[in-house]
Amino acid sequence: MSGPKKSAPKRSRARSAARLAAVQALYQQEMEGTPTPLLLNEFHNHRFGETIDEVTMVDAEIDFFDDVVRGVTARREEIDDKVTARLAEGWKLDRLDRSMRAILRAGTYELLARPDVTVGTVIDEYLDIAHAFFGDKDVKFVNGLLDKVAGDVRA
Repeated sequence: MSGPKKSAPKRSRARSAARLAAVQALYQQEMEGTPTPLLLNEFHNHRFGETIDEVTMVDAEIDFFDDVVRGVTARREEIDDKVTARLAEGWKLDRLDRSMRAILRAGTYELLARPDVTVGTVIDEYLDIAHAFFGDKDVKFVNGLLDKVAGDVRA
C-alpha cells in the first residue's frame, strides 16, 4: 500500500514543475512569438533536466506541460475572454505584466479543460508560481481572479 502514497507526491512535484515550465514557455512565446511546436521542442530538448531560476525541471510531467501550453495557445481567445470578464472595470488584459498573463492563462486553461484537477489544486499551484514572481498583493489578485473564473466555468 505504500507504493501509491509514494508516487502521489512524485506526480504532484512533476505536475508542479510542468506548470512552472508552462508559465515560462507561455511567457517566452508572448515575448518572442515562438511557434508552439518549436517552443515545445526547445523545452523538451533544452530545458527539462536543466536548472532554471534555481528550479530543476528534471521531474516535469512532459505530457501535462504539453497539454497546458498547447491548450492555452489553441484556446487563447476563449481564455482571455474569461480572464477579462473578471478584471476590474476599465482594466484590460494587456495592461497586466506578461508573467501575470501567463499565470492567469495557464490557470484558466486548467479550470476550463482539466476537470481531473480540482479547483483547489489549480488555484494553489498557480499561487505558488505567482509567489515566485510577485508580492503578496499580486498573489491575492491571482487568487481572487482564478477563484472567480472557477465559479464561472466549474459551476
